[in-house]
Amino acid sequence: MFKLLKSCLHNSVISLLLVILFLATGTLGWTLPSYAGLPAGNAITDGKALLRYALPIDNKPVRDLQGDLEDISNQMRANRRWSAVSKDVSKALRVLDKPAKILESVPEPRQAQAETLIAKLKEGVSGLQDTVSTRDKVKISQERSQLLDIVGELEGLMVDKFPFEIPEEYSNLAQLKGRATIELETNKGNMTMIVDGYSAPITAGNFVDLVGRGFYDGLEFTRAEESYVVQTGDPPGKEFGFIDPQTGEYRSIPLEILVEGEEEPLYGFTFEELGLYTEQPRLPFSAYGAVGMARSEADINNASSQFFFLLFDSELTPAGRNILDGRYSVFGYVVEGKDVLGKIKAGDKIVSAKVVQGIENFVPPKTA
Repeated sequence: MFKLLKSCLHNSVISLLLVILFLATGTLGWTLPSYAGLPAGNAITDGKALLRYALPIDNKPVRDLQGDLEDISNQMRANRRWSAVSKDVSKALRVLDKPAKILESVPEPRQAQAETLIAKLKEGVSGLQDTVSTRDKVKISQERSQLLDIVGELEGLMVDKFPFEIPEEYSNLAQLKGRATIELETNKGNMTMIVDGYSAPITAGNFVDLVGRGFYDGLEFTRAEESYVVQTGDPPGKEFGFIDPQTGEYRSIPLEILVEGEEEPLYGFTFEELGLYTEQPRLPFSAYGAVGMARSEADINNASSQFFFLLFDSELTPAGRNILDGRYSVFGYVVEGKDVLGKIKAGDKIVSAKVVQGIENFVPPKTA
């Protein structure tokens, strides 16, 4: 936490300077939250990539491998810089030529599985090298995406245990100590979400619990704003939130955000309240289909069942510069069926929501 406290002090000085600037210029309409998370470079706007980078692992070779494959997309967008694409592929092959360095971070019981994945990657990257010579942009993108899925699977094998202790005051709440995959069927089509308990264990756990109860089945989307958000989670006949049938009480969960570079989430505070104006959340609102937890403006710790999908727009919600990062909890991303989000209107319905993978990571809520 020392690193975070040092950052708080540093950013408090920045916030003071910003306030002085505001008072000096008298600029109307200037709001401090819009300065949250100023970008340090090209923001990642792909949910799958964000989930890969959010895994709590420390293996430089596999991160280099991921970075090389991720960069291919950037180079192809930049006027199809084929020499740079070829260089990325060659670098990826060099990493795979030293599998022992990757395997160092894989627990012994999973080593055989990791070796199989590494062999698949080496074969696939070699094939990608041949494809790059044809300059077939569509095929290159497809092969790159498939390889990155395997990289993500390999990285997942490196996570040996849940990386931190959840504060005792929240121990009665549902938790997700890992990740889970949710299939969401709507009347406009199907979507697949991955929710991340490594970065938001209480928020993701609460969501998985409600999915398992069938709470979201049949609920309407109550808000659908073009190029902004799609929101749901209002129980029929009630104003807001989930009432636990065992206790008869409203269940609320705290604001939960993991700061990039820290080991455990912050609870109950926005970045603004802590002066963290230049920090980034581990799971940012920088991807179309980011899944965020809704809450009231009056109480940041009263989230319950409402959630929303961000329809990322580079002008309305610019990556690293929007007022959502550091103020609302992101707990996952839509990874398949993102086109469905653009079709949903207020009044459309969730037909069903099901956990299809990762239920073993779920810890049910405790009852008195």
